[in-house]
Amino acid sequence: MGKLGSSIVRAVSGSSTVAISDRARQLQQEGISVINLGSGDPDFATPQYIKDAAIKSMESDFTHYVDSKGIPQIRKAIAEKYQQEQGLTYDFNKEIIVTASGKIALYIALTAIVDPGDEVLIFEPAWVSYRPIVQLLQGIPVGVPLKFEDNFLISEEIIEKFVTKKTRAIIVNSPSNPTGRILSEAELSSIAKMAKKYDLWVITDDIYEKIIYDGGTHKTLASLPKMRERTIVVNGMSKAYAMTGWRLGYLAGPANIMKEILKVQQHSVTCAASFTQIGGLAALEGGNEAIDLMVSEYDKRRREITAALNRIPGVQCPLPEGAFYFFPRVDYKGMTSLELAKYLLDDAHVAVTPGIAFGEAGEGCIRLTYATSLSNLREAVKRIEQALR
Repeated sequence: MGKLGSSIVRAVSGSSTVAISDRARQLQQEGISVINLGSGDPDFATPQYIKDAAIKSMESDFTHYVDSKGIPQIRKAIAEKYQQEQGLTYDFNKEIIVTASGKIALYIALTAIVDPGDEVLIFEPAWVSYRPIVQLLQGIPVGVPLKFEDNFLISEEIIEKFVTKKTRAIIVNSPSNPTGRILSEAELSSIAKMAKKYDLWVITDDIYEKIIYDGGTHKTLASLPKMRERTIVVNGMSKAYAMTGWRLGYLAGPANIMKEILKVQQHSVTCAASFTQIGGLAALEGGNEAIDLMVSEYDKRRREITAALNRIPGVQCPLPEGAFYFFPRVDYKGMTSLELAKYLLDDAHVAVTPGIAFGEAGEGCIRLTYATSLSNLREAVKRIEQALR
């Protein structure tokens, strides 16, 4: 028997969010009532008109290979979306690629720009997969720690401390998973200024762009002056349209880098599934009614449960501005976030994600999704309060 696998892969840790969900499912199979607040899967069904479009395409035998970039109709719809919403003009033939999930979109984009030893700046707390993806590409993920006390504010001074001659790119996520923060105009400008100053690529993960509260709006970094040519936009259908299982994402970026990214697409997944693209096209053309209904329900949950969490001694929970996660800081018997997550799962039977999973800057916090029913959330808070009291 040969050597046990790749040393690169062995050095990468597994997904904490997946591990928590797996453990929660195991307890549920043992007959224990577990409330799973660990994963970010909307509890809404995919809108019927989207499902109908995909079913019709399958019944019409639209089940074969398609253009590796994606079918022209959906690429045109994506280009039109960015023109209307962000004032950005993309050539649907050369600057849009449809992918088999937003995660794959991120992976193939980074594959095209990161060489071994290149450093990629990641604002932390950050989504759990950013670091491992960079590591799998033999790049060096560099955590840029943001402070809970400063509401995870990003500034030029903070970025400047971590830029080196090896820095190749910055990953940006707004609204943020896990913190729920939306980057301000000043923060976006700071990132843009540093990217131009040091000639860096920016990967902007906009997957939660439609889940925003209190009349806020999303502005992508690519829309800032002279940023389109150095920004790759990562997006997808999972969160806005409750299409997580469809695995459908997309990329928008300048033609020179998209040409290279397309090679990676062609030699990995070939193309996103044909009929899911028809569903995605229906989603993009179907308006925002379904999104508005979901966001309205998320808003009710966010307000009520933020207040409830803040009533628990030792818990500080900022009101999320976007996405569907709470990221409270919890002070309980000196426990680490990992110890606390295990305790809440075993004692309260509530699955949460430890803050350390999102980088060292997340230590002391836990992440709870509110992409579940209000009754589940109320019961979860009751159990958490009993466990912490």
